[in-house]
Amino acid sequence: MADAKTIKIEQIGSPIRRHHSQRSTLIGLKLNKIGRVTELPDTPAVRGMITKVHHLVRIVDEK
Repeated sequence: MADAKTIKIEQIGSPIRRHHSQRSTLIGLKLNKIGRVTELPDTPAVRGMITKVHHLVRIVDEK
C-alpha cells in the first residue's frame, strides 16, 4: 500500500470560541495546535472532516 493516496493538512486557526464538535473534529484529524501538520489517508471520511473545519485548516500537499 505504498501507493495509497494521502493528504497533508495544517492547522491555521484556533478552536477557541468554536463549537465543541469542531474541536473534536480537529482532534480526530490529529491536530490540536496552530502550525501542526499531519498526513492522513485521502478517504471520503477524512474529506468530510476537513470540510467541517475548512476555515481552521489548509491542505498543504496532496499525493
